[in-house]
Amino acid sequence: MKLEIDQNVLFEHLNYVIRGISNKNLRPILNCIKFELTEEGLYLMSTDNEISIKTFIDKMFIKKIDTLGEIVVSGRYIYDIVRKLPDEIINLEEVIDSKLYITTPNSSFTLNCSNVNEFPDLELEFSANPIVLNQKVFKTIINQTAYATSTSETRPVLTGINFKITDNIMECTATDSYRLAEKKIELSTKAVEKTNIIIPTKNLNELVKLMSHDEDDLEMHIFGNKVVFKFNEITMMTRLISGTYPDTSKLIPEEFELTMNVKYDDFYSAIDRASLLTNESDKNTIKFQSNKEEAIISSNIPEIGNVQEKITVEKDNDSEIKIAFNSKFMMDAIKALESEDIKLMFNGEIKPIILKSTESDDLIELILPIRTY
Repeated sequence: MKLEIDQNVLFEHLNYVIRGISNKNLRPILNCIKFELTEEGLYLMSTDNEISIKTFIDKMFIKKIDTLGEIVVSGRYIYDIVRKLPDEIINLEEVIDSKLYITTPNSSFTLNCSNVNEFPDLELEFSANPIVLNQKVFKTIINQTAYATSTSETRPVLTGINFKITDNIMECTATDSYRLAEKKIELSTKAVEKTNIIIPTKNLNELVKLMSHDEDDLEMHIFGNKVVFKFNEITMMTRLISGTYPDTSKLIPEEFELTMNVKYDDFYSAIDRASLLTNESDKNTIKFQSNKEEAIISSNIPEIGNVQEKITVEKDNDSEIKIAFNSKFMMDAIKALESEDIKLMFNGEIKPIILKSTESDDLIELILPIRTY
């Protein structure tokens, strides 16, 4: 294999595939990146067996192709070398004794290559009927739900986002059993069959980082134990989490004793300031109490002090509410809504708090209260 390529072009694609390796892996080959130079262009590939990433550089973006071939080299070293080289033409050449020679006018590196035959199959197959949606829409789904997933491995199914697809409706749910986010979108075409899968949130976050063309489409190719995403020049596979996701459909009530509207900026800022006098040991507890056309937000640390904030609210009836919640959970939910006006819905001080945008019902968020009253 021998070629000449601009540093910025190669680094852009190395920046994609480096996300598919893990330095903690016990199999050294899984810490490597595979280069495959064909007449069409250069493929870069990586995998840690949980995710696989493949990207393609068309020959029109390669300065010169001398010899076709394939090599496997340490991902971290090739990434760091190219990252620190100046923005100029890089020569890559496989030389005798399984070595990769990397040169520029003023620099030269030699890296040992690994056995190409040891590099695993990436399993990047495609289905006949993929789910197609806009990249910007997909990013929004992840950004508005991922925060609610669990980081604890005690219940692995809660560390992922549950994707349910029926006809042309995609419903995405995340919960850590203390809070929940549910996003629904309408697909442009009907799905051939129903889908109910759990995708690891950490892998979805990596996928979102790979996306840079918001107006382009993304294809989801769904299989029994994996999903393959295809967009632009990138293909990424992620394993699914096995298990049954909890039925969350009955957690969100259809009727509420009290509904109130608050301004995003006022509500978020008041909780942000009140959270200064909370602590982890007390679950970052904030108290919320309505009083006619205003709400009082308060917190205290007995050995330090207390804080009280007031905001204006609009209620749908004359009933009042006293309730407490985790300030961090509430701030995460508010940010995810991305709405100037927020609807808060209550059914008493021990029942879940429901949040929605006043403009749309496609995102529903739930937070369990903390018993203090």
